[in-house]
Order: sequence, then structure tokens, then C-alpha cells
Amino acid sequence: MKRCFDFLISLVALLVFLPIMVLIAWRIRKNLGSPVIFQQIRPGLHGKPFKMVKFRTMKDATDSQGNPLPDVERMTAFGNKLRTSSLDELPELWNVLKGEMSLVGPRPLLMQYLPLYNLEQARRHEVRPGVTGWAQINGRNAISWQDKFKLDVWYVDNYSLWLDIKILFLTVKKVFIKEGITAEGHATIKPFEGNPND
Repeated sequence: MKRCFDFLISLVALLVFLPIMVLIAWRIRKNLGSPVIFQQIRPGLHGKPFKMVKFRTMKDATDSQGNPLPDVERMTAFGNKLRTSSLDELPELWNVLKGEMSLVGPRPLLMQYLPLYNLEQARRHEVRPGVTGWAQINGRNAISWQDKFKLDVWYVDNYSLWLDIKILFLTVKKVFIKEGITAEGHATIKPFEGNPND
């Protein structure tokens, strides 16, 4: 039932938001250049890698060795507006349609975090990653990694269609009031470096 719900809602949403997505793509091309889509390999269900897509929000600025500059130095005012409005996430509806993601679930993080999880935290991969999730409406990037993972695992143990609908409605509310978008002192969020006691 969850998969049917994801497929139908993502298909309708893609059709409804298509004009907005075309406009955003044009603005990104004008402000940041090509490509307009950011693609990155992320862990999906059971940690299986998939290519997540979203709108690009940062410049491709690098240091003298070719390494990307910190997020705060690559973020632009336009890109920040996309992030605070969550419009940069719209292309992920394509990942949902393909079955790689769900509308609701733990957010797909970076592949390099996989070895850093303890057994309980790794349970977040027992369900498909989501465009939004329980942790997203309960602090998002403003809470600690440990609290975020506890919320993710709580969702794994308690998810239902009605809970998904509740999270989607609360997500819309959070987008309008712009809570928890960044961690204090960071343009996005502090990287996860493992658990303190490990």
C-alpha cells in the first residue's frame, strides 16, 4: 500500500509541479550555469546505492588542489532560497516514482557514513529513504546526529500510511515556517563523524 501511495502521489506531483520545475531549471542555468541537476550516489533500501537527483544549489568552486570548497563558500543567495523553500528536493519525486525512494522515510545520507553507524542506527536502512521524514519534522538539521538517528529508527518501527500522511502535512507547515534548515555554524549540516563512544 505504501508503494502504491508513493507511486500515485509522486506521479501526480511531478505533473503538477512540472511548470515550476522548468522555471527553476531555467533560473539555475542562469544563476549557476550547467548542470542544473545535482546527482549523487546515496544508500537506499538495505544500503543499496542509487543515484539521487535534486536541483543544484551550490557553485562548483574548488581550491588549488581541485577539492570542493566548504559548503558555506559555495552556497549562493539563490541556492539558499531554493534550499529554504525545499524546492531543490522536487526532482527526488523521480526517485520515488522509480521506487528508489519513498515520499516519507529517513533521509538518504552519504555513502561514507555507512561504516560509522552502530547496529541500531543502521536500521534506518530497513525502509526506503524519503524525500521527507520523521526527523525532518522534528528538528531537521538543527538536532544532533544521534537524535536524528533515534527518530529515523522510531519511524522504521512505527510507520503506517496514516503516519506518512501526517508527516507530509507537517512537512508543508515546516517549509513555510523555515525551521531547522541548517545546523548552527554550518551552511547545511555538520558532517557525521561517528558516535562519541566508538
